[in-house]
Amino acid sequence: MGGSFNWPVTLECGDIQLRPIRYRDRKEWTDVRSRNSEWLAPWEASNPLPGGGLPDYRQMVRSLKAQAAQASALPFVITEWTPGFRDPVIVGQLTVSSIVWGSGMMATLGYWVDQQRAGRGIAPTAVALATDHCFGTLGLHRMEINIRPENSASLRVVEKLGFRDEGYRPRFLHINGQWADHRTFALTSEEVPEGLLARWLKTRPGGH
Repeated sequence: MGGSFNWPVTLECGDIQLRPIRYRDRKEWTDVRSRNSEWLAPWEASNPLPGGGLPDYRQMVRSLKAQAAQASALPFVITEWTPGFRDPVIVGQLTVSSIVWGSGMMATLGYWVDQQRAGRGIAPTAVALATDHCFGTLGLHRMEINIRPENSASLRVVEKLGFRDEGYRPRFLHINGQWADHRTFALTSEEVPEGLLARWLKTRPGGH
C-alpha cells in the first residue's frame, strides 16, 4: 500500500475520467446541473442555519481547492469521452471528503451523475477509481458512502460495488431543506485486495 497524498491527480478507465474541478468548468458544470435540477433536487445538500444558503460555483470550487490543499478532500468532476466533442465532457461530480489520517485513515465519498447517462456504469466506475486511489496511493483503510433510503439509483451503485450496509442513521444530514435519514455503506481495503475497479469490471454486466 502507498501512503502519500498527491494532488492534483487524474484517474481514468476507458472513456471515464476523474479530474480536478476547475474554475473554468463553471459554464459546463452549471449547464449539466441545470439540466438535472429536478433529478438532483431530492438529494441536494442544504444549509440548516437561518438564512443559510449554499455557496455559488466559485465559492464551492475555492472551498474544495482549500480542502485539497489541506489533504482533507479530493474534488473531482466525472468526465466522459463523447463522439463529436474534442475534450471529455462533464457528466457528474465526485468528491472524496472528510479525509482522516492517523489512526482513522478513512474518508467519505459522494457523487452525482447526469440523468441522461445514468444506468451505464459511470457512477460505479468513478467510485471504484476513487476508492482504489484512496486505498492504494493514499493508504487509506476505509471508505464510507451515506445515502438516502429513497435514493434507489445511488443504492444500486453501492450494491453493484459490494459496499457493506452498516445501518440506518436517523436525521443524519440536512438535505433539500430538512434533516434526512441515511443508510451508511462502507468498504475497507482488506475487502478488495485485488482492487475495487478490477472486481467491478469483472462482475459488471458484459464485463470488460
